[in-house]
Amino acid sequence: MEKKRILRILLSLGITAVVGFVTFYIALPPLNFHAVGFYFYMIFLCLLYSGAYFVLSISAWKDRRYRQPAGGRSYGATAGLLLAALLFAILCVGGLFSAQLFHAKRYASVATIETAAFEEDMPELTSVTNIALMDTDSARIIGNRTLGALSELVSQYRINETYTQINYQNRPQKVANLEYDDFFKWFNNHGEGVPGYVMVDPVNNSAAYKKLEKPLRYVESGYFGDNLMRKLRFSYPTKIFDTCYFEIDEEGNPYYIVSCLSPKIALFGAMDVSEVIIFDPCDGSSELYPVGEVPSWVDIVYDGELAMEKYNWYGTLSGGFWNSVIGNKNCKETTDDYGYIVLGDDVWYFTGVTSVTSDESNIGFIITNARTGEYKFYPVVGAEEYSAMGAAEGEVQEKGYVASFPSLINVGGQATYIMVLKDTGGLVKLYALVNVENYGIVATGETQTEAIAAYKKLLRTNQVDLNGSDEVTKEITVEEVRVIAVEDLTTVYITDTDGNVYKGYLKSDESLILIRSGDRLRVSYAPTEIDRLYFLESWEFAAQSE
Repeated sequence: MEKKRILRILLSLGITAVVGFVTFYIALPPLNFHAVGFYFYMIFLCLLYSGAYFVLSISAWKDRRYRQPAGGRSYGATAGLLLAALLFAILCVGGLFSAQLFHAKRYASVATIETAAFEEDMPELTSVTNIALMDTDSARIIGNRTLGALSELVSQYRINETYTQINYQNRPQKVANLEYDDFFKWFNNHGEGVPGYVMVDPVNNSAAYKKLEKPLRYVESGYFGDNLMRKLRFSYPTKIFDTCYFEIDEEGNPYYIVSCLSPKIALFGAMDVSEVIIFDPCDGSSELYPVGEVPSWVDIVYDGELAMEKYNWYGTLSGGFWNSVIGNKNCKETTDDYGYIVLGDDVWYFTGVTSVTSDESNIGFIITNARTGEYKFYPVVGAEEYSAMGAAEGEVQEKGYVASFPSLINVGGQATYIMVLKDTGGLVKLYALVNVENYGIVATGETQTEAIAAYKKLLRTNQVDLNGSDEVTKEITVEEVRVIAVEDLTTVYITDTDGNVYKGYLKSDESLILIRSGDRLRVSYAPTEIDRLYFLESWEFAAQSE
């Protein structure tokens, strides 16, 4: 009798081990007491063992040669159920005592917020090469167009839907690796691997395919041992993975940056990044870094959603839990999206901060370093982002363009939203700038340079001090004036006797129509992407021709 019971236990354990391994292989839960998924996995194994033991016992009970007292029939199954109940109790109690209700002040202290002066801390815009405006949807359109031109690739691979915003050689770029299109494409091509990645320039709205000397072996669309997350889980079975971003270093070598979480409060509370895995998808090698020792070329360690959540803990819980629920005194939170700013060698998230009792305007905004997790708060009161987006869309409402979530720049000491306006196909058509403190000041342009120049001109028209912003000014002699209308936008081109050309829009300055050949003008201008073509910011007659 005892031998049969031991046999049933061993068979139940064997079934549990086999099914448990298959489940682990597919679901890939972390084997970590601080992970909620670990408890559900272990509860599943306990219930599986109890079920297997119960089923095996039925055949023994029906065997007339074996008689077992009724009270002992479910002994093995009960042990599994009791263990499952214990694990569930730990999960519930651990979750309860990790809650904000008991640790509001500790949640609020997870993020350290530094208050800074915007006009002093945020560098004034000197060029347009570091403004990352393109959203992921637009990047997908441009990237897919590039891949579509490569007939040998488009039939076998697709581009990963998640583009990573990086700072590559001091320029903002979006990168995404190729993926196998389906299981059969993986089966046919996994021996050769994934050949490269796509890089999208959000400033020039262009994309390029980068072929790798050594192809990627481990990607998200790989199967069995070639699957990225499976390779990571078997290499780091106890780590709690957060985000996994594809990046490249300064030489263009591909890596996955994997953030690992651990709780800062009790068993599950205030999960934050503690370590980072830098994984080479070409050969499967990896290195684990403490969060403070990540190499400077890495751009994304803290996900934007986590950055916003940590600030919201600070903004809502600093006055205690019940104040966040009932009184809301001095409670503030971020708006529900974020943009990117490239400062120095780092990528920063930008989002507005508003009172929890009102969402019509911002009381300031924060930027968060995506690599170090550093926060800075700027107390600039003004329009929240969606109001600014509406103002930009209203400027060209006849075209039906849609604004993307903006970024933030400093133009002559003025906090300014900058965003793209897209058509129904998702393509970028115009750039728009909106003043944060007065969102009635709106300027648009076909390029970032033109939009910024038009915005500066509008600020001067509204008698806004540009804080001593440098202007490029000279006197020119007009040799030729040409007026060209394209898609309802009339552009005036003024050619100087030295061959330089200055352009302006009749819509924003009707007095341009008064300029004639031979006039001497005093002009202020900004460079464009074309050599010797400049955007006319302001002008006045120095002398008119007869």
